[in-house]
Amino acid sequence: MKLPPMKWVTLALLACVLILPGCTRQEQQKSGKLQVVTTLYPLYDFAKRIGGDKAQVSLLLPPGVEPHSFEPRPENVVRVNRADLFIYTSPIMEPWAEKIIAGLDPGKVVVVEGSKGIALLQAPQDDEHGGHGDQHHGEAGGKGGALDPHVWLDLDNARLMAENILAALVARDPSNSAYYKGNAAKLTGELAALDKRFQETLAETPKKTMLHGGHYAFGYLARRYGIKYVSASAVNADAEPTPARLVELVKLMRREKLSYVFTEELLSPRVAETIARETGAQVLMLRAGHNVTRDELEGGVSFISIMEENLRNLKTGLR
Repeated sequence: MKLPPMKWVTLALLACVLILPGCTRQEQQKSGKLQVVTTLYPLYDFAKRIGGDKAQVSLLLPPGVEPHSFEPRPENVVRVNRADLFIYTSPIMEPWAEKIIAGLDPGKVVVVEGSKGIALLQAPQDDEHGGHGDQHHGEAGGKGGALDPHVWLDLDNARLMAENILAALVARDPSNSAYYKGNAAKLTGELAALDKRFQETLAETPKKTMLHGGHYAFGYLARRYGIKYVSASAVNADAEPTPARLVELVKLMRREKLSYVFTEELLSPRVAETIARETGAQVLMLRAGHNVTRDELEGGVSFISIMEENLRNLKTGLR
């Protein structure tokens, strides 16, 4: 019986999903390297640092793509089915990862929730996009808001995520346990040192209010380092501030005598530029670090270097 063209495509894709993982695992046995697929860039960077030359780590998210609106394609499912470990942040950060996980064989692919054990903060509701760094956990974004998944921007949380990845690598490949632990110790030491620099530097800035013309992504950073954080939009990256909200932000800039408004990578700077025009302020980049550009990926940019850039810009923006 002759099948229509689309039937052949469907059968071919099914064959890839069913056959390629086994073929790839034979290649893994020859190379001796764990195959690790990660969703966001911090996870990729941590897994690559800890795995070293014992693991082949890849980033599922295409370079330059904003992760909140990412939709996995069939080839993404095939890639994850070939892996030993699939590392994602959380169901809140990457709800699309649940579609991939549902189709995996748990006996072949170990799924690792990178933020396991980290309590999530509440983000503000749509009508109150602000937070204070000195408030207690669960209150930083206002009452009853959505959960904020950007946990890695608190560098102590980043350390915990690295430890979760270490545990997964050791469990999957115990023969190289000492190697992974040694790499992880170097990484967590660097994160702790950077965390200390953040605390010391931001404790001395004259201004303590950070106004951000994007979505609510920096609540963990604000809480950790004692900053009052106000964003134009809610935690949803596709949210747009109302005209009334923009008027409020302009008034806040003038009242607090702020000279800088922050924007973020991968999203349009239009809102920040509008606020800057109305107030005579300058626009500064603050990177949430979900993803990087292709040039940055090929150039070996690190999560730590991204956060060092953030610290320099915060020191400027809060003066």
